[in-house]
Amino acid sequence: MAPPTEIEDPAVTNFRRYLRIKTVQPNPDYDGAMEFLQEMAEDLGLPFKIIEVAPKRPVFIMTLEGEDPSLPSVMLNSHTDVVPVDIDKWCVDPFSAEKKENGDIYARGSQDMKCVGIQYIEAIRRLMKKEKMLRTIHLTFMPDEEIGGVLGMKLFVETEEFKKMNLGFALDEGLANPTEHFTVFYGERSPWWLKIHCSGNPGHGSRFIENTAAEKYRKIINIFLAYRDEQEKRLKANKGLTLGDVTSVNLTMVEVSQENPFYYFFGFFDKYLLCRWYL
Repeated sequence: MAPPTEIEDPAVTNFRRYLRIKTVQPNPDYDGAMEFLQEMAEDLGLPFKIIEVAPKRPVFIMTLEGEDPSLPSVMLNSHTDVVPVDIDKWCVDPFSAEKKENGDIYARGSQDMKCVGIQYIEAIRRLMKKEKMLRTIHLTFMPDEEIGGVLGMKLFVETEEFKKMNLGFALDEGLANPTEHFTVFYGERSPWWLKIHCSGNPGHGSRFIENTAAEKYRKIINIFLAYRDEQEKRLKANKGLTLGDVTSVNLTMVEVSQENPFYYFFGFFDKYLLCRWYL
């Protein structure tokens, strides 16, 4: 007699189905994702909405109503899109959701972050088998987190639909863990973006030009880095401190431009410095 066929957990099956939908930027299969999520909502018996906050940028919402809908609700947020793939660096088809003998599943989006989307759905499935929740829970799926969320979450929070959700608490994505542990993160820090514009005199590379953009840029970045070193030393010197007790500074982009090449010797060189502070 042939050995019995292994019965896969429905949650794993749904996860693999979700992974096979090619929601890869820059041309995600949003239609496929919406059809899948609609099927999940209907299977749970939950009402759902698809809101196109921008052309071809659908936001999917399914809702489990609580006993007291007047209370601030809970949002479990994830995103449907995934980053592009370099197929030559993959040992399997990145959209096959291949499962190895040990249970590991390989696919683009398996960590960022279709796994979390399915975990939310399965958590709701289990909660529905117990007593009714006091607060309403919304599962939201954003379309373009991987490219900044400018036409997704940014526009969604400005809609009446978002305001009606009356949110009091939200969970989003964190960092993948290579072990069997789940790491919980919470937003204890506030980001502050600085864009600094340094203009200066241009000139021939053989001369010592005065008042250059690079000189100003160097002075500013040295001040930032000195402060960064000070904060890092403070953190390492006191074991009682966490990242939430210090300020981190990181340079994220430097852009050099020239106002007009025709006026090279009469115009300015510009340097833009983009820094991110976490307070």
